[in-house]
Amino acid sequence: MEKKDVLKEAVYSPFVLEFLAVAQKFCLFVEEIDKYDKSQIFDYLHKALPLLYVRGSVLPKVVPDNYDANEKYVTEEQWQNMFNTIREVLKKDDEYWFLENDNPLNETIKGSISESLTDIYQDIKDFVLLYQKPIRDAKKIAVWEIQKLFKSHWGFRAVNLLKVMHYDLFSENSNRNTFDLQDV
Repeated sequence: MEKKDVLKEAVYSPFVLEFLAVAQKFCLFVEEIDKYDKSQIFDYLHKALPLLYVRGSVLPKVVPDNYDANEKYVTEEQWQNMFNTIREVLKKDDEYWFLENDNPLNETIKGSISESLTDIYQDIKDFVLLYQKPIRDAKKIAVWEIQKLFKSHWGFRAVNLLKVMHYDLFSENSNRNTFDLQDV
């Protein structure tokens, strides 16, 4: 395959590369989350979650040739450590309430920012690490898997968290100062 043909492949498209760039920055932030206070975390997530969501929604359709190339990198122990770190930073502000669209009783459900954020991080970090492998099949499976997980897992978690961030930033009950356009 010639170099021109490789660059035309969906896994090298600008949509994938833009998602990869946002995903890498997101992972780095979450890995260093204990360096920030709640206000800084919410400010960052308010900006990063919509980018992840939009970039995840426009990824090109990819069908892997080899499903054996799929690998997971974030271990259960790493997930638990990340969850505990985030929960410790947020303390009482970790919980929120939300409605599930497919909940027939229409009851509110208690959510955890640290759990949702760690779940998103796990999916995104696995994508980043798999995509960085110098094997085309790994890149294909990484894009295919992150699309699948966007639809079933991290996409709606990002939306739920964005609602929490939005409420914290802009509600009348917020303890924040008014929104300043220079902060964008």
